[in-house]
Amino acid sequence: MLIVTCVKQVPDTTQVKVDPVTGTLIREGVPFIINPFDTYALEESLRLKEKYGFRVVVISMGPPNTEVTLRKALSLGADEVILLSDRAFGGADTLATSLVLAEAIKKLSRTEEVAMVICGRQTIDGDTAQVGPGIATRLGYSQLTLVDHIENVDLKAKKIVVRRRLEGRHEIVQAPLPAMIAVLREINRPRYPTVPMRLFARDAPVTLWNNKIMGLKEDTIGLKGSATQVRKIFSPQRERGEIIGDGVKEPKIAAGLLIERLKEKNILCL
Repeated sequence: MLIVTCVKQVPDTTQVKVDPVTGTLIREGVPFIINPFDTYALEESLRLKEKYGFRVVVISMGPPNTEVTLRKALSLGADEVILLSDRAFGGADTLATSLVLAEAIKKLSRTEEVAMVICGRQTIDGDTAQVGPGIATRLGYSQLTLVDHIENVDLKAKKIVVRRRLEGRHEIVQAPLPAMIAVLREINRPRYPTVPMRLFARDAPVTLWNNKIMGLKEDTIGLKGSATQVRKIFSPQRERGEIIGDGVKEPKIAAGLLIERLKEKNILCL
C-alpha cells in the first residue's frame, strides 16, 4: 500500500525581496527550500513506512529545479519521487494545484492502493492551508487536519485514529482509509540523511509527469484554471510608534502620560 506525500519547493522567505514597481517577487538569486511544514509530513510518512510497511511516494508540482527537493526526499528514505512539471501548470492557485495533485494520486492508485495522503499544514509562501483539503475533497478521502499525533492505523479494518490539536484542547478522531492527513510541526522531529543515502539520491531517477502524460484540460489547470489571482504583493510599511515620556528615568511620569493618551483615544476608561 502507498503513502503519497505532497511537498512543495518554496523560496526562502527570509531572503525574498519585492520589486517596488511591479509588486512581484524578485526570484533571481533567491535560494529555494522544501516547505518546512512538508518536512514533518515526509518524516511521518517514513515512520509509518517503518512501522507498517507502506511504500512512500513523494510528489511535487513545480518547475524543473524542484528535482533538487525531490532528491532530498529520496535521501531521507522515500521509495519513489514524481515531479509534476509543465508550463501549463504554471500560475496555479490552490484550486488548480489541488486538481493536478489529486489527478496524480488517482493515477498512482490505478496500479497500487493508496492508504493515505500526507501533507504539511500549509506552505510558507501561500499560507492558505487549502491544498490538502482540496485534494481530499476531489478524491473523496477522509479529511484530517491539524494532526499532531497518529495514534493507530488498522490496515485490516481500513481505519486510522489521530489526535487533532484545536484551540485549547485536543480531540481524538477515527476515520476510514484512505485519508488525507495535514500535520503540524509538533508531530515529530525530522531526521537527517545519511551519507550513503545522499550518494544514492544523487543519481536516483526522478519521474517526470507533464501534461501530455496527465492529459488534463488546459482550462482547468495553471493560470487558466485558477479562480483567484494575486493582483499585488507588497511589504507593509511600519511607522515608528510615538515616544511618550522617559520610562527609564521617570517611569511614573511616563505611565501617567500613557494613561492620559489611552483615555483620549477612548481605549481606557477610568
